[in-house]
Amino acid sequence: MEKRCKRKRNRGNKLNQLYNPVFIFIDREDTLYITDSDNHHVIKWRKDAKEGIVVADGKESNQFKHPVGLSFDAENNLYVVDQSNNRIQLFEVDRN
Repeated sequence: MEKRCKRKRNRGNKLNQLYNPVFIFIDREDTLYITDSDNHHVIKWRKDAKEGIVVADGKESNQFKHPVGLSFDAENNLYVVDQSNNRIQLFEVDRN
């Protein structure tokens, strides 16, 4: 089955918008994990959802400045490449 994304020109910072998405990870349940670089967070977007959920963001000691990549390890820990801070950060994320 072919899936298409409809392109809209309404980038922004609401949970149903993205601003410079750079990288996606798709899990077995077709949930998307998106590095939303100019909003400085990672969004989890479940299949058929109307909006995403912030799972890692740019607040306090784990402040992002342009996250550009992500991956999960075998224990479901989330690793985020934080480009402008020159680091990789680790987060415990509930993937359910």
